[in-house]
Amino acid sequence: MIELIRTNDPVVISFVESLMRDAGIGFFVADQNMSVVEGSLGILPRRIMVEKEREIEARRILADAGISHEIKSR
Repeated sequence: MIELIRTNDPVVISFVESLMRDAGIGFFVADQNMSVVEGSLGILPRRIMVEKEREIEARRILADAGISHEIKSR
């Protein structure tokens, strides 16, 4: 798995989860339980990880959805 996005914006996270789920791309959100450490402030970014074999497809889907600016550069 590779890191595709790093953000603390819950709307972006939810949107990307929906896009990846609809495309059948395996993903998970890392660091989502860090709120316990940070005191639920939402300052620590979450990482969206996707299957390495489908990275190009995932990047294209996000670009088509208009959120390519959120994609972590390689």
